[in-house]
Order: sequence, then structure tokens, then C-alpha cells
Amino acid sequence: MSAAGDSAAQGEDDGPILQYVILRADLWHEQKWPLGSIVTQGAHAAVAAVWVSRDAEHTQQYCTGDALNHMHKVTLEVKGETQLRNLAEKLEEAGIQHKLWMEQPEDIPTCIATVPLPKAQVHPHVKRLKLCKGG
Repeated sequence: MSAAGDSAAQGEDDGPILQYVILRADLWHEQKWPLGSIVTQGAHAAVAAVWVSRDAEHTQQYCTGDALNHMHKVTLEVKGETQLRNLAEKLEEAGIQHKLWMEQPEDIPTCIATVPLPKAQVHPHVKRLKLCKGG
């Protein structure tokens, strides 16, 4: 990665700029949603979070120049709707901007994506969640 890419991918002293995507595991375990639908939910939330923060400094760094080719995302999972809603509240209280994706027209909360931020700002709020394995 170039020097410009290195600086664009870093959030000062707070580590790399990344985006967290958190999915509901019950959607594929109990409700048997197809993999494509789950991936689409995460994509919707991630794009929406980037769009609503498009003018923010960290989002600009995340999506500009060489950094655009080296985005970092971490995909985590929660057990179900209650945990997802609780996480959304926790992020809101902490001032972490995010998008809680609601699948329409059913109005089902399916996932959360944070806006691109330095890892150190978000990680403390999601560190107890499991990496998403989808199995």
C-alpha cells in the first residue's frame, strides 16, 4: 500500500479505520434465510452507513484514493433481534453513528453497520460479539 493509502487507512493513533457489520444469526439458523439475503442485508446497512456519513472525515479517508481498494470490515453476529436492538441502543448511547437496517415491507431489524471509524472507538462496544461464521 502506498504512503497515502497507509495514512488514509489509519485513524490517527486509534488504529485502522474500519466498518463493523453485525448480523442476526437467528435469520439463518432458525428462520432459514438464504445466504444471498443475509449478505444483501449487510450490504444495505453498510452502504447506508457510508452514505449518511459521506461528509465525515473518517468516511472520506475510508473511501478515497488507494484506501478504496483496501477497505476493512469486520462482520460479527448477535443471537437475535433483542441483542441487535440492545446493541443499537448501546452504540447510540456511546455516540457511535450506525445504521440499524430494517427489511421492508416487513419492518424486520436484520443488521447494524457502523460508519467507518478508527477501530479503537468502536471495538470496546462490540468486543464480546463473535465473528460471523454463518454456519
